[in-house]
Amino acid sequence: MIKKVIAAVLLISLLTVAIVQAMDKKTEPNTPKNTDTASTQSNGLKIGAKAPDFELTTLTGETVKLSDLKGKKVMLNFWATWCPPCKAEMPEMEKFYKQKDPNLVLIAVNIDPENDVKGFAAKDGITFPILLDKDGSVNKTYQILAIPTTYFIDQKGIIQNKYTGGMTLDMMKKFTDNLK
Repeated sequence: MIKKVIAAVLLISLLTVAIVQAMDKKTEPNTPKNTDTASTQSNGLKIGAKAPDFELTTLTGETVKLSDLKGKKVMLNFWATWCPPCKAEMPEMEKFYKQKDPNLVLIAVNIDPENDVKGFAAKDGITFPILLDKDGSVNKTYQILAIPTTYFIDQKGIIQNKYTGGMTLDMMKKFTDNLK
């Protein structure tokens, strides 16, 4: 009986810690460190790390390579068609895309290309570039643990900020305005 009580207390304690950490601040501090390689921590790539390069195709079959975008600011969003917060932020991202700075590139990396991503985009009137991570390699490289997750990359290819969770138009503007 005592073993069951101890196990229950331990389980409740672990759940409490997990909930508190999940409810903790969703953004990471904007304190870039100049490093040449991507470094990792328990919740993804570090701010100040060089964004790992990748090459993926869009819904229309065009190839996009992150390193080709050097010199531009990049908002790199990871999402899935079945994710409610992802679906909720898509109209905001579309508005942002239509009024964004020409020196900023918005990229949405879909992590569930086996679903009808093209149909989803057409139904919702999405016109910004959607890349398909068919083998999950970019998802793995960027260590995406929760979606949506968005990385904000400066003109030198350095991760300046990261946000996990659905974003509003104002949040997108705020994060991208802070990019150098």
